[in-house]
Amino acid sequence: MQSGNEDWESLSFSLKNRVSQMKDTDFENLALDVFRYQATHNPLYHIYLGLLGVDINSISFLAEIPFLPIELFKNHLVQSGFAPILFQFESSGTTGQIPSKHIVCDPEFYQVQAKRIFQANYGSLADYHIFALLPSYLERSSSSLVFMMDYFIKQSGSELGGFYLNQYESLVENLKAALQTDRKIWLMGVTFGLLDWVDAGQDFTFWKDAVEAGRIMVMETGGMKGRREEWLREEVHAFLQAKMQVPQIASEYGMTELFSQAYADKDGVFTPGISMRVLLREVNDPFGQVTQAGRVGGIKVIDLANIDSCSFIETKDLGSLEADGIRFKVLGRFDNSEQRGCNLMLAQGWGTSQEEPSS
Repeated sequence: MQSGNEDWESLSFSLKNRVSQMKDTDFENLALDVFRYQATHNPLYHIYLGLLGVDINSISFLAEIPFLPIELFKNHLVQSGFAPILFQFESSGTTGQIPSKHIVCDPEFYQVQAKRIFQANYGSLADYHIFALLPSYLERSSSSLVFMMDYFIKQSGSELGGFYLNQYESLVENLKAALQTDRKIWLMGVTFGLLDWVDAGQDFTFWKDAVEAGRIMVMETGGMKGRREEWLREEVHAFLQAKMQVPQIASEYGMTELFSQAYADKDGVFTPGISMRVLLREVNDPFGQVTQAGRVGGIKVIDLANIDSCSFIETKDLGSLEADGIRFKVLGRFDNSEQRGCNLMLAQGWGTSQEEPSS
């Protein structure tokens, strides 16, 4: 690995500028440049590539880039460059699990990218009253979702929106007040939080006219988080549509380890943000590629907003690509077994330290 005194700072600054101004056609060349930067300036990723025997200079296509197993965010510092770490996002996890940690060195870059991605899909934040029903997330100060939604609510300039745990009466009261304005309403809810609200017996006829006028967007994210039995996304959407009297349920795909998001208007078909791309691996071979539309594979994410950490992440989600090779569905999860790449790191002594190999 090249010296830490190398001008990583100017390279990082340049890459962030390019990501901020990128067009769809810039993705592959920019991703390859980000790979070369991180392969050199991210110690953990550099060692991982070395264990795989990868010649950094031989990588010419996205499909050739090795992806870092997402488990390594649990026990290691994943950082490219040497910028001061201002704080960390942490995953929720269930009891007994080690949370993933994702460093934040440039929160404004994250916020601007998240805003750009949302507005490319749904228009200006100033067009919405934003209501965030996020129990479990609000109980943690380190949630990336809460950080993003707090920024969005402030950017909207609405005095009616805000965060809610389970204060359903207050939520409905403010929703009714918002319906008296000309703005649209975006209700973002963690999946189990929306189901709990429905199960509380809420009558949703109060927004019937606004639904018919296309002013209501209900969006789910985050799954059950161990609070309820897991459902298929199709089952969740069908249940919520019937009970909440809306024609469709939107979805957000994001995670602690990602600074970019993907959104689905309906039916769980996600469109990744401009700085994000999904590739698929063979279920039983982390280095095998799946390119056929509709075929199930392990989701690998390229997130070019992750300049300060790692942009190439092998997740534990299962999914499929649509015919355009860009949009995708999330279909489930791998089991709890460790992935091969993570085992490779463990075999070389990279055990539990956040900073260095265990001795």
